[in-house]
Amino acid sequence: MKTPTPTPLGVMVLALLREGDMHPYEMLRLLRHRRGDRMVRLTNGTLYHTVARLQKDGLIAEVGVDREGNRPERTTYTLVGDGREVLETWVRRGLSLVDREAEFQVALAEAHNLPRAEVVGLVSARRALLAEQLDALGSGLADARARSVSAQFLLEHDRQVALLDADLAWTDGFLADLADPAFVWGVCSDPDGSDPDSSITSSGITSSDTTNVDITNSDITDDALRKAPRE
Repeated sequence: MKTPTPTPLGVMVLALLREGDMHPYEMLRLLRHRRGDRMVRLTNGTLYHTVARLQKDGLIAEVGVDREGNRPERTTYTLVGDGREVLETWVRRGLSLVDREAEFQVALAEAHNLPRAEVVGLVSARRALLAEQLDALGSGLADARARSVSAQFLLEHDRQVALLDADLAWTDGFLADLADPAFVWGVCSDPDGSDPDSSITSSGITSSDTTNVDITNSDITDDALRKAPRE
């Protein structure tokens, strides 16, 4: 049987469930709180369809149904089967990519699901590839200038050199952080990320997130998610 390959949003859902069992509204809240909506298209509909697909693929399963007061029922999900292995494999592959920025961003955001030493190795290997690209681009740019090619034709080439320079500088800083034992690493035990500056309201949504919530927390239920457009 072929191993399922989740979407980037699917990977983020698997990572959340590795932290602990939760229902879709909590997933939505945490993804917005951690700004995951900057990397993937996040709507109530896309989240529900992603959860349904992961369940169909046998990577997650229903573990219970909660009801608080007069609120509608909410189904809680848990990681099962090959869920953790699929998550780690996807992140491991994504961290090595130099030509798929969107996938690399998600892999980087979920890199803490891998051991620190392994991430150091993967990121170092990617750094070597970036350095090779920079050398090749730098040589090509120098050659073009030596042949008096007009700068207007080299703008994108020049931009790529600058972007690679910046990526390498950031990577070196990240590797230095990972080498520091004081740099926190691993699956988060605090869903909100132990962020003392986040102002969590009584509804559980940060004040900065309230403008992005299109269904109030009392109404984000299994039924509401199912009826939401996938978009």
